[in-house]
Amino acid sequence: MSRYIHTTLVWLAVGLFLLPIVWMFGTAFKPPGEILRSGASLLPSQISFDAFRTLWSGDVQTLIGNTVLISLSATMVSVIVAFFAAYALVRYQFPAKLDNVFLLLVLIIKMMPPIVVAIPLYSLMNQLGLLNSKLGLVLAYQVYTLPFCIWMLLGFIRDIPLEIEEAGAMDGANLFNRLAYIVFPLCAPGLVATAIFAMILGWNEFLFSLLFIHTPDKFTIPLFISNFMTEDGTAWGELMAVGIVSSLPMLALAGYMQRYLLRGFSMGLK
Repeated sequence: MSRYIHTTLVWLAVGLFLLPIVWMFGTAFKPPGEILRSGASLLPSQISFDAFRTLWSGDVQTLIGNTVLISLSATMVSVIVAFFAAYALVRYQFPAKLDNVFLLLVLIIKMMPPIVVAIPLYSLMNQLGLLNSKLGLVLAYQVYTLPFCIWMLLGFIRDIPLEIEEAGAMDGANLFNRLAYIVFPLCAPGLVATAIFAMILGWNEFLFSLLFIHTPDKFTIPLFISNFMTEDGTAWGELMAVGIVSSLPMLALAGYMQRYLLRGFSMGLK
C-alpha cells in the first residue's frame, strides 16, 4: 500500500512540475484570439505559429547569438580565473589569514544584490568607454559569476589529494605541468559542472543588460523578453514562444553535458 502511495505522490509532483511547461507550450501554439478567451483550455484547439513568426521577424536569432557569445565569454573568463584562484586558496598558506579574508569578501560579493554595485559599475564602465558593448557586459557579469565559480571549484580542488601533486613534483614536474597534466584533468568534471551553472547565470541575467546595453542590435534574450510586457498589456503568445526558444539552448547544453555534471557532483578520489 505504501508503495502505491509513494508512486502516486511522485507522479503528482512530476505533474505539478510539468504543468507550467505544458501551459507554456500550449499558449505558444494557440491562435491570438484563443489565449485570453474565457474558459480557455490547457492545450490549443488548433495549432498556430503566429507567435513564432513574430519572433522570427524580430530577428530573435541575432539576439540568441548575442546571448550565447556574452554568456559563453563570461563563463570562460570566470572558470579560468576561478580555477587559479581556488587552487591558490587550497594549496598555499597566506600570511595573516589573508586567504580567509579573501574568501569572506568573495562570499559577501556573492550574497550582495547586483543592484548594490550597479551604479558604481555603470560609472566605471562609462569612464572606460565600455557602455553599450559586449565586452563591458562580459566584465560586468564577473560580479556574480566569478565568486560563484570560486566557491564551486574550492570543493573540487580539495578532493584532489596533495600526494598526487607531490609525486609529480618529485618526478620533475613544475607548477605549470602539475596544473596542466594532473590538477586540470582530475578537476575537469567539476570545471564542467561549474561552467554549466555559470553559463545559466549569464544566460538569464537581466539587470546589467538593461543598464549597460542601449541599442537593440546588442540586446540579450532577457531584454527581448521584457519587450512583450508593456503598459498596454502582455503579448502572452509571443512571451511563451520566446520562453520556449530561449530555454532550448540551455536544456540542450545541460542534457548533453549531463554525464559530466553528475561526475562533477559525485567526484571523489579514493
